[in-house]
Amino acid sequence: MHPITVRRLVVSCAGLFATLALAAPLTPVPNANNKIVGQSAPNGLSPELTEAVVAEGSNRLENPAVVTVPGGGTVSLPYYGYNGDGPFVPALGSNVEATKTEPDKNTYLVLHGQKGADPSYDYGHHFLFQGHELGKAGMITRINLDADEDHRVTLMASTLVDGTPLPTIDGSTWNPFARRLIFTTESGSNATVMQATVDFPSTVEDISGAFGRGGYEGIQTDPEGNVWIVEDIGGKTGTANPHAKQPNSFLYRFVPKHRNDLTRGKLQVLQVISLRTGTPIVFHASDIDGDIKSNDVLDLHTYGKVFKTRWITIHDTQKDGSTPFDANGAAKAAGGTPFKRPENGQFRPGTGFREFFFSETGDTSALTEAGSAFGGFGGIFKISQDFPGDDEGHLRLFYLSDVVHTGFDNVAFWDANHVVFVEDAGDGLHTQRNALDSAYLFDVRKSYADPKRQPIRILAEGRDASATIDSGLAGTPGFQNEGDNEITGIHISNGDPGATGLLGADIPRPFQDGWRVFFTQQHGDNRTWEILPAHPRHWGDDDRVCGED
Repeated sequence: MHPITVRRLVVSCAGLFATLALAAPLTPVPNANNKIVGQSAPNGLSPELTEAVVAEGSNRLENPAVVTVPGGGTVSLPYYGYNGDGPFVPALGSNVEATKTEPDKNTYLVLHGQKGADPSYDYGHHFLFQGHELGKAGMITRINLDADEDHRVTLMASTLVDGTPLPTIDGSTWNPFARRLIFTTESGSNATVMQATVDFPSTVEDISGAFGRGGYEGIQTDPEGNVWIVEDIGGKTGTANPHAKQPNSFLYRFVPKHRNDLTRGKLQVLQVISLRTGTPIVFHASDIDGDIKSNDVLDLHTYGKVFKTRWITIHDTQKDGSTPFDANGAAKAAGGTPFKRPENGQFRPGTGFREFFFSETGDTSALTEAGSAFGGFGGIFKISQDFPGDDEGHLRLFYLSDVVHTGFDNVAFWDANHVVFVEDAGDGLHTQRNALDSAYLFDVRKSYADPKRQPIRILAEGRDASATIDSGLAGTPGFQNEGDNEITGIHISNGDPGATGLLGADIPRPFQDGWRVFFTQQHGDNRTWEILPAHPRHWGDDDRVCGED
């Protein structure tokens, strides 16, 4: 297979670039890593790329804590990726090991004057923030990228401002208008949206009275201050379709009354209009199998079909107050359009926030009766609006997934024309297809309706020894941790904390002008990596020819 080479469009010899594509060729990784019982494997990257660990589960927190958990008792938080309730690796013949915290989405910021647990230490300027998805208590950490080992990871918060333990966390982003990190959790029992300061220690507030409680994961801010939210709640399986799930999750938009205040405003849900009936595509509580294989779901997963969309308000703090509410239930009652486990989305840079791409994970089972045609393997969708704050727009399928390319979760734009989606297919599907997860690069200018055109694999995730052990222990009585590694927290940013640093505002230039690329290999050793150029000169401007296309 030949390398895919895309170069920058040079609009003047002075170096003004209208758009930036890949500044060096990326050679596809030919195959995913196989899942072999008892066998670990290294990550495989395009040969133009390499990786370096910036933190891993065994990194000691510079300021460990002990937290009281709901229902009584305490849990210690001594490490980046482990609670203090057992060994990192179980003894021979045992399945007892420390509960893993699972660092999730990453948010990179360049900040000045940051403090930590050591008042005399200079923590530098480059920081990577994340919430933790599992563990016996939630926490927010900061990787201090300029720091030494003793100050490498700081526990920013483990409780809300009122002392309530944090829930476990999935999504994160930075809101430059409110000057707050926003964290989400997809847990049904304690689903919470939180805003957190970036100073140490972080002040964390529950803002679910404005955003509602839902299985939220992906979250992004547009330049008008609106916050776009992607929900990930699995639906019920049908009687006629026992391996397929009913679409049960929604896309939301929070419209703040003032963009610097995330506690007041309107929550809206996306409504998609059927091409067949001219009425909204909605959830049917009494017809699970009908929803799984409806004509509308078929149309949604068909290339070339364009749907009208509109945002419907389901809660307004000015009229409805600020008591936390069930966002998923309100979305169903208002006639929002359900999708099959969407997880994350991002605005395409260079479009003025007029295009928003989001992933749909699907059923994560090779046995799904929905197949590709009815979204059983999910897909990638694009929402187009004239302006991000418009109430009407259009939706179309960008990519229809299959069993080889499925379980899409996290997303990051590599440049104006290329986007990376990473898989979280899960242990069961890994086994069914004998393949671990991959990260794929898509060209958003292309049509993937031709099955001969496929995205290129730039990362074939491996499985570390710890995850290999956990996979073998999965399902044994009392074992609490996840199995195979998954790719999460793919994040490409220059760390700009201003409005110009919103994801989608500036065109990314990986490895140049401060742009950095991160991901977390969740589960197992819980390593967070920075992706780097294997040959730095190939990514610079020194050998760029003026006028080169």
